[in-house]
Amino acid sequence: MAEKNKGTDASGVKATYIVGVSGMHCASCANTIEKKLKKQKGILSARVNYATEKAFVEHDNSISEEQICKAIDKIGYKSVTEQPLEKSDNSIDHSDHMKSVAHAEMQKLKKKLAVGAVLSAIIFLGSFPEWFPFVPAGLANESLLLVLATIVQFWVGYDFYRSAFIALRNKTADMNTLIAVGTSAAFFYSAAGLLYGIEGAMYFDTAALIITLILLGRYFEAIAKGRASDAIKKLMGLQPKTATVIRNKKEIKINIDDVQVGDIIIVKPGEKIPVDGVIVEGESSIDESMITGESMPVTKKKGDTVIGATINKFGSFRFRATKVGKDTTLAQIVKLVEEAQGSRAPIQRLVDKVSAYFVPAVILIALIAFALWYPSAGFTFAFTAFIAVLIIACPCALGLATPTAIMVGTGLGAKNGILIKGGEALEIAHKVDTVVLDKTGTLTKGKPEVIDIVAVEGNESSILSIAASVEKGSEHPLAAAIIESAQQRKLKLSKASKFRAHSGKGVSANIGSSKIFIGNRSFMKENKIRFKEYDDKASSLEDQGKTVVFVGKNKKLIGILAIADALKESSPEAVAELKKMGKTVIMMTGDNARTAKAIAFQAGIDEVISDVLPGDKANHIKKLQKEGHKVAMVGDGINDAPAMAQADIGIAIGSGTDVALETGGIVLVKNDIMDAARSIKLSKYTIKKIKQNLFWAFLYNTALIPVAAGALYPIYGFQLDPVIAAAAMALSSISVVSNALLMKRYKL
Repeated sequence: MAEKNKGTDASGVKATYIVGVSGMHCASCANTIEKKLKKQKGILSARVNYATEKAFVEHDNSISEEQICKAIDKIGYKSVTEQPLEKSDNSIDHSDHMKSVAHAEMQKLKKKLAVGAVLSAIIFLGSFPEWFPFVPAGLANESLLLVLATIVQFWVGYDFYRSAFIALRNKTADMNTLIAVGTSAAFFYSAAGLLYGIEGAMYFDTAALIITLILLGRYFEAIAKGRASDAIKKLMGLQPKTATVIRNKKEIKINIDDVQVGDIIIVKPGEKIPVDGVIVEGESSIDESMITGESMPVTKKKGDTVIGATINKFGSFRFRATKVGKDTTLAQIVKLVEEAQGSRAPIQRLVDKVSAYFVPAVILIALIAFALWYPSAGFTFAFTAFIAVLIIACPCALGLATPTAIMVGTGLGAKNGILIKGGEALEIAHKVDTVVLDKTGTLTKGKPEVIDIVAVEGNESSILSIAASVEKGSEHPLAAAIIESAQQRKLKLSKASKFRAHSGKGVSANIGSSKIFIGNRSFMKENKIRFKEYDDKASSLEDQGKTVVFVGKNKKLIGILAIADALKESSPEAVAELKKMGKTVIMMTGDNARTAKAIAFQAGIDEVISDVLPGDKANHIKKLQKEGHKVAMVGDGINDAPAMAQADIGIAIGSGTDVALETGGIVLVKNDIMDAARSIKLSKYTIKKIKQNLFWAFLYNTALIPVAAGALYPIYGFQLDPVIAAAAMALSSISVVSNALLMKRYKL
């Protein structure tokens, strides 16, 4: 599995290469690969994720993808790339080869586990014939036990030796070093005693059972890790394999990889939409839940955009492809989730530092335990303590604690239309105490609507019909709002003549023999139209943050239209939820104070920063940070991008500009501000799970190492058996991954 990210810098020299890595058995393996890759010329940065088994390598043109793969192979692991590497960049289903490699690894693990389990059981029974009188005498033959133990040690346990050797070659040590040293000590001591006739205890059963139990733990861990990465698999599985396009005036079915921008594609009821595009003919209801998390189908008509992988429910339609391959919404979501799952949260850096010193420290503790116990308790006791310390301290659980929780957390977010771009964004979000909300397009719908109609003469429909008939000749945004409102009411429009736009004031035209004037107060005064008795009503509407448009006919006022960028239905609820979470909510807008306060009041926001120039938004964020606040900035436009970049965490509304989406650490696909609160909740819950995992992993390692070293023996006469230590070590890894998987049940 390999992917070249098209996002490069202006000079085109940077690229991010995502490549699968097989053969890793712990977080230390990932750290080893990372360190070695960073030393390669041309590699700018490298992140290797043990849980997802992927390397994220940022490089320049001086090193190719093939050379990066060779560098990974040279370290001692196996790069898993597309076959061939030059495969078309159109497909997002780039995981087939990775899946086959993972399946082969799993089958090999199952086979070794089965052999190890059977042989370990025989070795154990044969080692204690006095406990099992039903066992045939031949099974207790020590030479037979040596042969069987050799198979377990060097065939079943081969990967431990291989990984330990790789670590040694790279001048480091990892959990495989502990297992290899511990089981080898038990095996070779027993083999030497048998071959050279030295009296003493036999430890074939100990070595074999430790290897088998740890393999069992790895098997369950692999299953759990597979479940943790379900989000990516499900997202990839959404894309249809074919599309029906019109070529040379004929309908033909082609592979999804062959769809080109500009193709006209036909979609029938029940079919998945192949790629992103714009409807050119027909209309339908489309289920976008797999992308946005929104359960209700969305009505689409000519001119509306459609998203690839969503499902056409009822009508047939044709659309023009605008984005294909890696540029589609689905592909971008997959990329974001994939990169987020491969990222590190700041809390992980602490774990990495601890792990770097942990293994050498454990080996030292094991040697000290042996040296301390040997004089007083004898070789057998000291040797048992030595092996138990090595086995109990394997830091698998530590390595899995953070990445598994991030994998499940980001996957859960993606399922609900919340795209978290990385572990850092996930960790920071819950720490914010101040949420700054942009107004237009974030709190509001982002386009003006006719909210109120005051009929002075006639009724609402007649006033709106007259206004829309005149405004047909205007290109002003307020005119568009009036026309759209009339269309929604299905009003019949009249033919207007002698249309004229009066800059900064309004428009005029003739309808039949009547002269129509539409505009502000000064325009009404200029044309001697009386409106004084309705001025208070107009002022009241303006106090609510609405723009007032007067409609005059000849010399009389016949109506007033109040136009505003209406609040999204979910905005007041979202603000209330953020306040309930203890966050300070501030609205920041370029609007005047009067309009801003009116909108803020409707949304339930107490603090307003108004009359802000686009370039000053970031300065206001900086000021809040200097006051000691952790700030989240929620926005959708280009003018919000600097403020989002300045904030501790930027949250981008999904319908926003590409610049805003790139800047945001979190992207809300559904264009629902309520998801800003949900993303903070998800962050808090994920970090809670990470801390739970780290607590138990650290507690397990720190508490049980002294027990394994024999600390309880002088008081309680208890010594930890290495086999029990192996079972406990395997169980700790499984419990950490299982705790992360429980997050899938969390309701946002």
